[in-house]
Amino acid sequence: MDPDDDDTTMLDVAGTSSVQSILPLSQQNLRTLPSTQDSMTRSAPIRSRIPNGSRDSTKSSAPQDEDEMTVGLRKGTKQSSPGSSVFACETNHISSSQPSPPSREQLDAYLSDLELEGHDPPSSFISVLPTGYCYDVRMRYHCELEPPKDRRDYHPEDPRRIFSIYRELCLAGLIDDKLIRQTSGASPLVPKPLKQIDVREVKESEVELVHDKKHWDMMKATTHLSADELILLGYQLDSVYFNGVTFDCAKLSAGGAIETCRAVACGLVKNAIAIIRPPGHHAECSRPMGFCIFDNVSIATRVCQADFSETCRKVLILDWDVHHGNGIQQAFYQDPDVLYISLHVHENGNFYPSGPYGDHLHCGAGPGLGKYDSYDPNDLNINIPWPTKGMGDADYIYAFQHVVMPVAYEFNPDFVIIAAGFDAADGDQLGGCFVSPSCYAHMTHMLKSLANGKVVVCLEGGYNLRSIARSSLAVTRTLNGETPPRIEGCKATESGIETVKKVALHQSRFWSCLYPKKADEDTVEDGSGVRMHDVIRYFQAAQMKESLDMININLYRDTISKSFENQVMATANFEQDVPIIVIFHDPSVILSRSDTAINNTIRPELIGKAHPVSKKLDLHDTWLDKEAYENFEKRTAATYQLATYLWDNYIEPNDHPYLFFIGVGSAYQGIMHLLNTRGMFLLESSPVMFDISALSVLMITIYLSATETFHTLTSGLINFIPSSVTTSTASTPGNSLIAASDQSVFHLSKWYRANSLNFVGKDHYVWSPDRMKKPSKRFGNLVKSTKGTLHNMLTEHREEVEQWILGRSGGG
Repeated sequence: MDPDDDDTTMLDVAGTSSVQSILPLSQQNLRTLPSTQDSMTRSAPIRSRIPNGSRDSTKSSAPQDEDEMTVGLRKGTKQSSPGSSVFACETNHISSSQPSPPSREQLDAYLSDLELEGHDPPSSFISVLPTGYCYDVRMRYHCELEPPKDRRDYHPEDPRRIFSIYRELCLAGLIDDKLIRQTSGASPLVPKPLKQIDVREVKESEVELVHDKKHWDMMKATTHLSADELILLGYQLDSVYFNGVTFDCAKLSAGGAIETCRAVACGLVKNAIAIIRPPGHHAECSRPMGFCIFDNVSIATRVCQADFSETCRKVLILDWDVHHGNGIQQAFYQDPDVLYISLHVHENGNFYPSGPYGDHLHCGAGPGLGKYDSYDPNDLNINIPWPTKGMGDADYIYAFQHVVMPVAYEFNPDFVIIAAGFDAADGDQLGGCFVSPSCYAHMTHMLKSLANGKVVVCLEGGYNLRSIARSSLAVTRTLNGETPPRIEGCKATESGIETVKKVALHQSRFWSCLYPKKADEDTVEDGSGVRMHDVIRYFQAAQMKESLDMININLYRDTISKSFENQVMATANFEQDVPIIVIFHDPSVILSRSDTAINNTIRPELIGKAHPVSKKLDLHDTWLDKEAYENFEKRTAATYQLATYLWDNYIEPNDHPYLFFIGVGSAYQGIMHLLNTRGMFLLESSPVMFDISALSVLMITIYLSATETFHTLTSGLINFIPSSVTTSTASTPGNSLIAASDQSVFHLSKWYRANSLNFVGKDHYVWSPDRMKKPSKRFGNLVKSTKGTLHNMLTEHREEVEQWILGRSGGG
C-alpha cells in the first residue's frame, strides 16, 4: 500500500461495539418523491433530513484524522423528522456557476417550434439533469478489529477505499467539498458538478428481498458480540471480517445503493455513482463472503422493480469486477427480467470465488434459461470467464463489442446497474489485470447508450487506492458527459478472443444477435442444417471429375446413407486387370493453425445454417456436430452395408494383380480392423491423389470388407498416423498404434511388418523418450516422420510412397 494514499490514521476500534449505540438510524420509508418537473427547477443537492451523512457546502464530512472522525460521529446524533422525505431538497446551491434549467415558457416555445416544423417533441430533457453521487463517511467505520502487524499489512478491503475515490472526485472539480478543495490545490469546479444523494439504512424487509431472515439475524447479532467473538466469527466464514458497527455500515451501503438507483429511476439525476462499502456482489442468500455483507446491487434492483414496476422492469446488471459475482448470479438465476453479465478471471474455477459457477456454461435455470422474449420469458445469465490473469483493455473492449453490447441492445433494458469493481485495474495486485481508466470510461460510455442513459455505478471491489481513484474518476467524468480518452494498443489476446468466441457460440442459442450459431438437436433433426462436411466433399468430387476424369460408383441400395451419394469415385479402368489402390481417408477438414486433439483424431462433422439476412452458408456460420464424437460406434455400424456392398460388387469380383491399401488418419484403424478381424469399420474423408500413371486409382470414402484371403490378396499397406497432443491421447482412435494379431492368422504380424509402411508423426507418443521399450514389431514397419499433422505428412512423404508402390508392383 502506498503510504501517500494514507489519508487518515487507521481506527483502533477494539471497543467499537459501544460506537454502534450512537450511530443514528434512519427509519424513513421511501415512498414520497418529487416529480421530474420539480427536480428540473431545483439545483440543490438531493438531501434527507438525516444530518449525519448529509454534506454542507461550508463543512467537510470527511474527517482527516481519528479525532476529527470521532467528533463527526458524535455530532451526528440528531434524528430525522418522521414525515420527511429522503429526497427532500434544500435551497442552497452547490455552485453559483451551475447553469439554470430552461423555464416553462422556454420549453413550451421550443415544443411549439418543433410541432410547426413537423418534428415529434422530445420525451424529456434528461441532458439538463446533473449526475448524482452517494457517499457517507460512516461507511468507513467498518474495519478490522485486529491491528495490522505493520503499516503495509492492511486488509485489502480498506476503509480508505471510498475516501480515496471521493477525494479524487473533489480534486477534479466534480464535487464541491470546500475543505478538501482549499487544502489540496484542486482543479476549478466543473460547470455542472455532481449532486449529492444522501444515504439511509436499508430496512429488513428490503434485505429479505434477496437474503433470507437467517442472514439478517446473523448480521444483526454481531452488534452484541465481543471483539474476540467477532474475530472468531470472521475466521469461521469465507473472507470476511467484523467489528461492532459492521452491521450498521452494511445497512448504509445497501441503503446507499437503493437511494442512488431510486434517484436515477425517478428522474432526479440522469445517472449516478454510489461510492459505498462494504461491497456486496459475493454475498449469497444465507451467508456473507468475499468481503461482502449484503448484496447491495441485487437489493437495489429488487426495490426499484417493486417501486417502479412500469419503468424499471427489465434491468441489466453488468459486473466488471475481476471476481465473479456469485451472489448476484444466485439472486437472479431464474429471473427473466434481469440480465446479469459478468466479466471476470476464472482460471478454470481456481480463482475466487472458485468452482464452476462462474463458467460460460451457466446461462440460467428454470423460467430464465437464455434469451428474453416478451411473450415467452426465459432466464438470463452470461459469464465471460477469462482463463488467466493479465487481461487488458483490448480484451474487455472485444468482449463488449462482440457479446455485451449486442446482447444488451437485444435485451433493451429499462435500467442499467454496473457492479463496478476496479480490481481488474492496472496496478491491482489482487486482480492481476491491466484495465486502464480509459477502458473503464469507454465501457461506461457504451452502457450509457442503453435505457435512455439511466445508469448507476455501484462500487464493488478494487484494492489499490490509486487505481480505484483514477478509474472511478474516469467513469464519473464519462457519466457527467465528458468524452472518454483514447485507448492505446487495442489488440486483444488470443486467449481473450477464444474466450469471447466460446461464450458467443454457447449463448447464440438464446440471442439472435450472436454468431456463429451453436447446433442443437432440432437444427439437425428438422433438416434445416447443412453439413459442411458434405459441401466440401461435393466440391472435391466435382474437382476430381473435371481434372482426373473420375466417375461415380453407383450405389443401388436404399439403406445406404445419402451422405455417400456421388462420393465413391474411381478411374474409368477400375474393372480392368490392372493394379488397384484403395484409399481410406478421414472426412474433409478445414486446416487450423494449431494441432489439437480434434484435428489429430476423429474428424468432426461441420454443420452450417444459412445467415438469416444474406441467405448464404458461410464458414463462420458453422459448428461442430457432436455426433462425430458421441456416436462414433453408431457411425461405424451405419457404413457396414456400404463397405460390404463395395467389396462384393466392385472389388472382389475383379482380378487385380496388385492391391494396395492406404490409410490416412483414423482410417488407419479401419485397415487394421480388416486385417485382424475381416470386419467392417467406418471411414470418411478428403481425397489424396498420387501421380502414378501406370496404376488405376479407386477413390473410396469408405470401408471395405475383408475376406478370408485379405492379407494374401494385398500387396502392401501404407498408413499415416498423426502426432498425439499428449501421451494421454494414446488410446484415441486417430492416433493409436494397432498391432497385427496372430490369433486369427498364424504369423500375421510377421507378414504385416514385411508388407507395411507406417508413417508416424514426429511428436507421437511412440517416440517419447519416457518409453522403456522399443515399439513392438507387431505394429508393422514404423517410420518417424519429420512432420506432425496429416496434411504436412502427406506432402512430405508423397514421393516415397510412390516409389514404394511402384517397386512392389513392378512398375519401376
